[in-house]
Amino acid sequence: MPTERHGGELVGTLRFAHPTGVNWRARCALPTLRLFSGGGWGDSDDHPPVATQPLSGYVPPTMNTPEVPKSIRRLAGRAIADFDMIREGDRILVGLSGGKDSLTLLWLLRNLARRAPVRFEVGAVTIDPRIEGFDPGRLRDYLAAFGVPYFFVSEPIAELAERHMGKDSFCAFCARMKRGLIYRTAREQGYNVIALGQHLDDLAESFLMSAFHGGQLRTMKAHYRIDAGDLRVIRPLVYVRERQTRDFAAAAELPVIPDSCPACFAKPTEREHMKALLAREEDLHPRLFRNLRTAMDPLMRADDPPEREDGRAVPSSGVAAGHEG
Repeated sequence: MPTERHGGELVGTLRFAHPTGVNWRARCALPTLRLFSGGGWGDSDDHPPVATQPLSGYVPPTMNTPEVPKSIRRLAGRAIADFDMIREGDRILVGLSGGKDSLTLLWLLRNLARRAPVRFEVGAVTIDPRIEGFDPGRLRDYLAAFGVPYFFVSEPIAELAERHMGKDSFCAFCARMKRGLIYRTAREQGYNVIALGQHLDDLAESFLMSAFHGGQLRTMKAHYRIDAGDLRVIRPLVYVRERQTRDFAAAAELPVIPDSCPACFAKPTEREHMKALLAREEDLHPRLFRNLRTAMDPLMRADDPPEREDGRAVPSSGVAAGHEG
């Protein structure tokens, strides 16, 4: 399995002195946080965060780092706090498909690493399934320009599916294979947290598919520990709407790879049907997603039956295979 690393030392990994009980929600919404001599926090647009140790190996990027809007940072900060997603010393590996959602998540976490109340590191991994029409190779040069630690794993998933898929759908098989390769990369490279880019719209669609086709009230978890016990999975965008990631990706001119799963996008899917259904209902009921978020809150917590490690919320047909953004 070929694996490549791009970038030098992790960037934006700052160690702050901070009071106990720091509010993630407030910190993530601030434009910049500055450490005052008295040990308290303040916000400033003119002063960068003050590090207590140098960033070894850091080379200033040749391009301006995309700045995630405050509206997304605020919602993500609330989710991080509500589900205790990020802890002191975490090494977070973003599952980067090249879609608008995972790219937004990467820059969100990179932004937050500069202003967060805890120290954490961020890297990214892309799984190339070698499917015709999907070429994530250009992500390598893009992330290298910003010094982002990056791992590119190429695996012939389509060929493997022909021999080993069994009764699974291709989407479910591919999701399970990708998740396993992400876990393996995290373990090999010393990361303890996997960050995935599913947002509120994805969770709502999975919720409906699980109810309609699986007869269960389930959706994707916001934060859980995998069965093996050594890795945690987080979804910081669970309160963020898809239109927000789409708008940010366009405004920041992110190198979005269209149709990041051509095998799935080649034909209409059940997820697309649910997306259209929710859009029609939201036109009639503007508070729809706010209400759905409240309804799904207990289902997003890890004390419910554990989520399947292939990302599926439905244990039968696989129609709710984890969507990648």
